[in-house]
Amino acid sequence: MNALRTLLRPSMLWPTLLLLVMALYLFGLGGPFAPTNGDEMVYIHIARMTAESGHWLPLQSELVGTRNTKPPLLIWQAIVASGWGASWNLMALRLPSIAYTFATTALLAFFTWRMSGKRRTACLAAVLYLLYYSTFRYGRVYLTSAPETFWLALPMWWVLWLRLRNLAPGSLQLPGSVRLSGLAYSLFGVAMGLGAAYKSFALIAPASAAVWCAILWGEPQFNWKTALRTTAGITWSAVLGVGIFALWFVLDPDPAAVWQEFIVAENVGKMSNPMGYWQNAWNGPYPMWTQLLAYPVNAGLLALTGLGFAWLMIKRSVSIATYRGLTPAQRVLVAWLLVWLIVFTIPSQRSERYVIPAMPALAIGMALLWQRIGRVWSLATLLLMAPAIVLLARIAWVIGDMDGGSPLLSELVLLLAGMGLLAVFLGLFNARWTRNLSLLACATVYACFNLMVAPLSHPDRDYSDAIQTQLQGKSVAVPNGFTGQFEIYHFVFPGAKITPYDAEGRNTGELYPDMPGPERLQRLLNEYDAVVWLQDDDDQEQPTCMPGCKLLGQRWHVKSRHKAGEINWDNLWYPQEWLFSREWLLAKVR
Repeated sequence: MNALRTLLRPSMLWPTLLLLVMALYLFGLGGPFAPTNGDEMVYIHIARMTAESGHWLPLQSELVGTRNTKPPLLIWQAIVASGWGASWNLMALRLPSIAYTFATTALLAFFTWRMSGKRRTACLAAVLYLLYYSTFRYGRVYLTSAPETFWLALPMWWVLWLRLRNLAPGSLQLPGSVRLSGLAYSLFGVAMGLGAAYKSFALIAPASAAVWCAILWGEPQFNWKTALRTTAGITWSAVLGVGIFALWFVLDPDPAAVWQEFIVAENVGKMSNPMGYWQNAWNGPYPMWTQLLAYPVNAGLLALTGLGFAWLMIKRSVSIATYRGLTPAQRVLVAWLLVWLIVFTIPSQRSERYVIPAMPALAIGMALLWQRIGRVWSLATLLLMAPAIVLLARIAWVIGDMDGGSPLLSELVLLLAGMGLLAVFLGLFNARWTRNLSLLACATVYACFNLMVAPLSHPDRDYSDAIQTQLQGKSVAVPNGFTGQFEIYHFVFPGAKITPYDAEGRNTGELYPDMPGPERLQRLLNEYDAVVWLQDDDDQEQPTCMPGCKLLGQRWHVKSRHKAGEINWDNLWYPQEWLFSREWLLAKVR
């Protein structure tokens, strides 16, 4: 009781909310339904194959054209985290991402405190960063943006520290000259190289440009000597970073494949477009104007509040006095945000994900100006949360009624949903609480989602230990609706020989995709020891092969991709009609 009272003290409310949000990152981390990029299983596949080879390089893959589409550090991280495959589970593979994310969160909280002098504002910045959907989606799973965000931010944190180190927390700093040593620029290069070795050498361009702008813009006045010295230092950092990345070509036994698959196909291809650059920039699939919304889009459920922050900054920037009155530390944040946005507006292929390494700066900026962001943006955010909470509660209720569901967890979701809706109601009618309660409502959405899928992620929902033991060393055909998704079955049937078949007819030639379903199933049963088969239609109660086949087990399959018109207003309240189907594990009667 005393501990509860301590947590509920006004001074402890922000730290308590931060701890609860951090707990959301750990809860359900090892489950298959954590929000992630659809390609996560592709790179888990590469990591598993490489670990099984017993060599760091070359990277291994059974998927054509994907072996070298990511630098090796991401793959090596999985190899080390799993002990060369000895602990091959999603929790072990994803934990390093959490470590990187929490380290970045700690750094941005520290610098927010140094700039504001308030621990509450520091906690607010950390909560904002963790509640951004880009962080929740790409900062806690294996296919992650957390490592490059951490490493590429280190030079910016150091420049920010140089601007703040001689001041008391919250003090107004005046422009002062900063001179970096050769060692500092070398360490910048190492950090950039490590960040690039997780994703791409292309990230060195915005990272180095942002540091260059942050240093020079914070100087009391421009002079050529400082500019040349800074340019030379940053050039050395960039060259060193590229050199560290280039070690991949030196160490890999097949550098030609690395060049073709990573440099030419994965990177150079994004700079060209058959439509022509300017036509694509305005009318193509990745128009320039959409990139201007990159930061709000990455904020996810907090996108409207992010737009409010952007609008506030635009209004303030109109005033030359306000522009010139920015402190050196504030200029570091603005340079960080603007440079990353500008650089990744240039390529023909644009994505809001490319500016994720600058999201820590957005969190700090929003926290520092939190009370100045118009309340209307938080009101709109609350109105956005309400239907999301209701829908998640409805899905949880349906899961609780399914065989294998958990009524207790469903009731917990309903309790959380009630708390979230109460936060929405109070925020709508109490102006003092609106902004902060929008964060609580957002956290409630994530909590409801985690609890909602918990029954589906429980080991009891999977096939029994006896079935898994029975299938070790046996050939099992499994559905593959999207590139690399079959890899998830290596966690379901450890030790089995997994072969994917095209489940949706997307790729011709993958195990008879043009055959009618019943005939195809029978042929697969004849050729494999077991077959995982998805329900053909909603009315089907048993596999078409019955009674000529043996049902070894079954579980619920959650549909991740839907056809146009499959979800509409008429069936939205009935997720059992569009979200779930049965998955059967079958074997031929021999």
